[in-house]
Amino acid sequence: MRLGDALFNWLQIQAVADARPHDQSAKETAAFFSAILTEDHKVTALSYTKDETMYTLRYTVEGKPKMEMYQIEAVEELLDAINSEPKYNQ
Repeated sequence: MRLGDALFNWLQIQAVADARPHDQSAKETAAFFSAILTEDHKVTALSYTKDETMYTLRYTVEGKPKMEMYQIEAVEELLDAINSEPKYNQ
């Protein structure tokens, strides 16, 4: 999996896990993508912040700090889909 894809997938599912702390599947999936990032891409210090319009993802690769920015709508698309499905909200 490409680094950019793994970063976005981690961010998207981590946003779900943070919004739904009882969702064990989201936590496990976030851990899966985190492992891909750390083991395959040597990513460390992975974190994100959110403001009114963007998610900012910060991480380090080989000692070099990196940053990516994503539109809120793109990141929260998965969360919105899960929240709109009644069987996941029982």
